[in-house]
Amino acid sequence: MTAPHETTDPGHPVESTRDTSPEALEQALEAAAAATGPFGDLNPVDRARMLRAVADALDGHADELVALADAETGLGSPRLPGEVRRTTVQLRMFADALEEGSWLEAIIDPADPDAAPTPRPDLRRMLMPVGPVVVFAASNFPFAFSVAGGDTASALAAGSPVLLKGHPGHPATSRRTAELVEKALADEGAPAGVFTLLEGMDAGTSALTDPRVKAAAFTGSLAGGRALFDIANGRAEPIPFYGEMGSLNPAFVTPGAVERRRDEIVTGFAGSAALGAGQFCTKPGLLFVPAEQATELEGALVGALGDKGPSRMLNDRIHAGHHDERERLASRPGVRVLLRGEDGAGEAGIGAAPTLLATTVSDLLADADALLTECFGPTAILVAYDGWADLLAAAQAFDGNLTATVHAEEDEAGSVAPLWRILRNRAGRLLWNGWPTGVAVTWAMHHGGPYPATTASLHTSVGMTAMRRFLRPVCYQDTPESLLPDALRDTNTLGVPRRVNGTLTHDDVQR
Repeated sequence: MTAPHETTDPGHPVESTRDTSPEALEQALEAAAAATGPFGDLNPVDRARMLRAVADALDGHADELVALADAETGLGSPRLPGEVRRTTVQLRMFADALEEGSWLEAIIDPADPDAAPTPRPDLRRMLMPVGPVVVFAASNFPFAFSVAGGDTASALAAGSPVLLKGHPGHPATSRRTAELVEKALADEGAPAGVFTLLEGMDAGTSALTDPRVKAAAFTGSLAGGRALFDIANGRAEPIPFYGEMGSLNPAFVTPGAVERRRDEIVTGFAGSAALGAGQFCTKPGLLFVPAEQATELEGALVGALGDKGPSRMLNDRIHAGHHDERERLASRPGVRVLLRGEDGAGEAGIGAAPTLLATTVSDLLADADALLTECFGPTAILVAYDGWADLLAAAQAFDGNLTATVHAEEDEAGSVAPLWRILRNRAGRLLWNGWPTGVAVTWAMHHGGPYPATTASLHTSVGMTAMRRFLRPVCYQDTPESLLPDALRDTNTLGVPRRVNGTLTHDDVQR
């Protein structure tokens, strides 16, 4: 159910957004609701097959998709081909997870008339799909966090139909990707309505308020995410809203790390902060360094960032937003401009080169509300600190973040421990001697964090446990075998791990 194509110029393959009509939205919502039972009841192996078919379809049209995305975003190669690959890899990983079965969290406590303090009924519990989900696609990842990205993949894996609100920054890419997803699912026998592309903010917000929708996921700005979060919670029936809304991602460098790895740290920070024109939600936005070593680091960082040159930003709105926020930060008391990147350069006239600002912890804390705000783009702040107490005070000033990084040496671990404990309460991922850009798709990954980084710090939007957002537990008490889901029946026909009488096993229930 994709909207028809609309080109802005017959000579160019770039399309504009066409809003989904109220009639088409109602059709999509009704189809998603109707698909919920049949899709959720499918054997996980069947859903796994469908996800792999989607991955195969995207891989088979990768060159076409990359060309469309490059025309709309300018992200180019090797970024876009790599992002298509990441998208299909995570689809296949979710398929593998479906077959492995631990995501079901199947638990069986057989009846026990002798249980203390009272006899125990037969209790069986597992996770079930929540129902239709609205996913709001991101601008900065036209594949991995868009139409067939991690939110869509994890919701479909969970058995929840998806209403995907496409991002206006890449409508042609979104439509073509959606066509491939829909066809692959249909060819594998998925119920009609399992996946639908919506266009236009009115369609997205209308879907969010519809009682047939049971959860939502969002990647984007704090203002946009908070507005949608409030809508989701203001419904007559509030629903979970999983918003990922950006982050400052502070990085802290110890004296020992500067002394032993100065050049490595300078190169790593410059590469991470400028990657993709600074348009990563995990971009390190602030670098804290010892005051006695700040001067030498300033010169080295200016050189490393100055060599990066301008890069095209995603669109006019993001380009203008970066310019305004950079200028606002640069004008704050106690802030110096070490390197001012050139604007307007690059393809389409919406390029930006790295900017490096500098301040001290005392000035930062005096103006924390103004300075501790995300600047989405290639601008970062170097912050000089005087001693460990200064560094700890700076760490405590942060709200929730997706990541926090510490560069230190092993023999400084004891001194770093208090800082590490503070950061653990403020970030979802802690990095030791690394850089936060680049989020691995694994079982252990947590891409989330305390508010305002996300609206639900218990959950991740990357990795296999992202499925958990679109599942809810159901407990069956004294239920006839014929009415139980396959995963909870006495015979373990699916071969999934189950906790029976408190013991994790793959065996059948013994009575």
